[in-house]
Amino acid sequence: MRHEMPLQRADRAYGEILQEVRVAQTGVQILFAFLLTLAFTARFKSITPVQRDIYVVALMLAAAATALLIAPAAFHRVIYRRRLKQHLVHAANKLALAGLVLLLLAMVSALVLILDVTAGMSTAVILASSMLTWFFTWWFILPVYSRVRHSAGGGVHSQRPHEHAQPRGAPVTRPTTVRGAGSRSARL
Repeated sequence: MRHEMPLQRADRAYGEILQEVRVAQTGVQILFAFLLTLAFTARFKSITPVQRDIYVVALMLAAAATALLIAPAAFHRVIYRRRLKQHLVHAANKLALAGLVLLLLAMVSALVLILDVTAGMSTAVILASSMLTWFFTWWFILPVYSRVRHSAGGGVHSQRPHEHAQPRGAPVTRPTTVRGAGSRSARL
């Protein structure tokens, strides 16, 4: 069990959120850069009005996701030294989750656009819907399922991993193995 003061716990939680956001920021930055440059390609002038609308939606979703994924750092700067760390952690968590949702929607929109150009709208909708389901399953459904599964009931699954540890100061028990008469493991 971690013996942390509330402020220490908030510091650790905020650090973890920032690490997670860094992973998502890389993805949104690459997607956003791709979308920004797409409008300046020669083929862009030949896309249909529907494709142009999809492009605008994808671009705006990527921009909004970028804003939300960077927001925890800006939020921290504004409230720095105001003793609002726990509020910061709560807000940063919400901003990061909202940023991930917008990133997911931006990615799916970009897929619809690319797949429409390359394979047609019907195929684009089917494949992009499949990818939406795929990402949503791994990013949201699995974590929520795990959270519910491990917090429900009174069994082993309801305990946090650190609650299985031996109490502080308790003697450490190690499994003993006997290999052979002359081996060092034979000495218990």
